[in-house]
Amino acid sequence: MKDGVGSATETPPARHVNLSEPELVEAAVLRDEGVLARSGALVAYTGEHTGRSPKDRFIVAHGETKDRVDWGGFNQQVDPAAFDALWDKAEKHMESRDVFVIDGFVGADPAHTLKVRVRTEFAWHALFCRQLFRRPTPEELPDFEPDFTLFSAATLEADPEVDGTRTSTFVGLDLERRKVLIVGSRYAGEMKKSIFSAANVLFPMDGVLTMHCSANVDDGGRVALFFGLSGTGKTTLSADEGRYLIGDDEHGWSDNGVFNLEGGCYAKCIDLSQEKEPQIFHAIRFGSILENVVLDERRTEQYEDGSLTENTRAVYPVEFIPGFVEDGRAGHASAVVFLTADAFGALPPVSILSKDAAIYHFLSGFTSKLAGTEVGLGTEPEATFSTCFGAPFLPLAPSAYAEMLADKIDRHSPEVFLINTGWTGGPYGVGHRIDLGVTRQIVRAATTGALHGVETWRHPIFNLDVPKTCSGISDHLLDPSASWPDKEAYESQARELAQSFRKNFARFTGTVSSDVERAGPVDL
Repeated sequence: MKDGVGSATETPPARHVNLSEPELVEAAVLRDEGVLARSGALVAYTGEHTGRSPKDRFIVAHGETKDRVDWGGFNQQVDPAAFDALWDKAEKHMESRDVFVIDGFVGADPAHTLKVRVRTEFAWHALFCRQLFRRPTPEELPDFEPDFTLFSAATLEADPEVDGTRTSTFVGLDLERRKVLIVGSRYAGEMKKSIFSAANVLFPMDGVLTMHCSANVDDGGRVALFFGLSGTGKTTLSADEGRYLIGDDEHGWSDNGVFNLEGGCYAKCIDLSQEKEPQIFHAIRFGSILENVVLDERRTEQYEDGSLTENTRAVYPVEFIPGFVEDGRAGHASAVVFLTADAFGALPPVSILSKDAAIYHFLSGFTSKLAGTEVGLGTEPEATFSTCFGAPFLPLAPSAYAEMLADKIDRHSPEVFLINTGWTGGPYGVGHRIDLGVTRQIVRAATTGALHGVETWRHPIFNLDVPKTCSGISDHLLDPSASWPDKEAYESQARELAQSFRKNFARFTGTVSSDVERAGPVDL
């Protein structure tokens, strides 16, 4: 693939504004930015960065932002002057390159919408944003005035000694002047998550709870939200033939109901198959983009090949999913589902949460990373906790989002569930992952109200209310200890995981009520 693209031509650089999908695909192929796969999707490769670089994300510390942001961890400060100097450097970098401009909306609720203008040097990045953000109608484009500008100079590398950056990659958010600058990374997900991070500050100012979750709705108007970290099934489980997809990743919950922030989906596609995930599989066609997916000599997608990265991705407009919700809006949630992939095999497949337990597990944001999926992981699974199931994208204090969720639960009374999509019968390497069909059956029971009022038992270690029955699911499976051949080994593993929960939650002591603290695992 060419590097500078526009700089390699003899013709003067051009500005391409709001090109159509075919025009952007054509430009990307002609400029050697990608190739067409057998499915018709455009395949692009992102080089060194095959995922986000959260340690290289900074927020400009000035104005109200300086007081509102919860500094530390993922929220690192950068001086306005340093941001401006890099912005000017990016402008000079783009002077000799073609520029692709895309206008889009963030937020399907007309009362809560950001207008975003994207400027990028890659046609495929422009296509990514066109498919991912909400697309203006031809009538809306002439008068489009952006609220926010996203500027991606992907092939420009920052100089840490000169620019004061950590590495050659820099992702900067200026929430006062409503700008995002990305340099040194071709990974398209940086654009998506930068705007989401900005929305997670701006929308709550208007009383909207922003959420890292997928959402769908049934014929009866029952809305379900699915929170979960990467690999838990958030995208897969929300794309259900029996329900209508609102969106797969980012939503707001206002006084009007739940609405999609985006107009497209960004699905993981490692090991994607037509049998297990038919909706996603068939959404990959002309107009879609595949990131870092290996092709064979006939350009057939090799979804099982993770040699470039396990984080292979597909982006496509939400309308490529049958039965999508066209206006991206629905009523208030009647079911809230927290998905976790417990590789230790200790958590029940499904638990029913009280409001206090919901806030406890929302703040915990637990899942587990598997050995071999990330550099630095050992041979055993590793517990990981990401506040509100999206810590890298949440500039405000966790309590701000937790308090808004508690208010929504009080006002709209959704049922809240913790569903384990991970292991049963033992930990990773001993037991087996819960079958996707079983998980879908559990999710359907939860989202249709079939678990309302069922008899439960209290897990003595995790302090969770576990249904004794669930239609179509073996009662034996609902009790995780019953699936382990060695009950003492199960109890030891469960106690160890419970201790990880308590250790992580200690940072919230004094910031949440004692009822919320007591809703977590028991210290036996």
